[in-house]
Amino acid sequence: MARRKKIYEGKAKILYEGPEPGTIVQYFKDDATAFNAEKKDVIDGKGVLNNRLSEFFMNGLTQIGVPTHFIRRLNMREQLVRSCEIVPLEVIVRNYAAGSMSKRLGIAEGTQLPRPIVEYCYKDDALGDPLVTEEHIAAFGWASQQDMDDILSLALRVNDFMSGVMLAVGIRLVDFKIEIGRVYEGDFQRLIIADEISPDSCRLWDIETGQKLDKDVFRRDLGSLTDAYSEVARRLGVLPKSNVSKPTLIN
Repeated sequence: MARRKKIYEGKAKILYEGPEPGTIVQYFKDDATAFNAEKKDVIDGKGVLNNRLSEFFMNGLTQIGVPTHFIRRLNMREQLVRSCEIVPLEVIVRNYAAGSMSKRLGIAEGTQLPRPIVEYCYKDDALGDPLVTEEHIAAFGWASQQDMDDILSLALRVNDFMSGVMLAVGIRLVDFKIEIGRVYEGDFQRLIIADEISPDSCRLWDIETGQKLDKDVFRRDLGSLTDAYSEVARRLGVLPKSNVSKPTLIN
């Protein structure tokens, strides 16, 4: 079998050329990183869980008419996605104060915000993905005003969907980040949700206990990351109960 061509390797995923033109195979690694990769580890089964959870969320978004790059899951660790041009921004939606927002603004973690707040970071690991304003985005040509209107609309639709899904299983969606891709159909450009949606890119807290079920478990040494992600998958019905402790056995 011919060796696949690697396109890109990031902290949590590897991208390979897809089997058809305009497609990419996205491989989920077990690597966990925090603090701009200053803290690293390999968490057995993490990639399997994120693959399944991202599939679940992307399919749900497609069903409500939010366009995504997801095509189908290929196996335990890989999914086929549509090739797209990534807008160089991380789009962050916050429902409660946590993480960097709490540090920047002195707001206690867990404080409910008066409305969802959308922030933007410039995607550059060497710079630590700095926070930027719409003025920066327009001035440097990272996205047009129409793009920004569409990105805001997409981000809030994802937030509505994710908040409802999580609330139904007793989990509070504190915040999340997404990436946006551009696809072209003739002369027409469309923006879609790209990358992944998983506990790696969300803050998820149990509504009753406040237990963290996201990557903060790794960042703050709060226990087993695999157990936390497995609990999210179990509640959403992504994992059968019998497989919770052995995510690597999922087909």
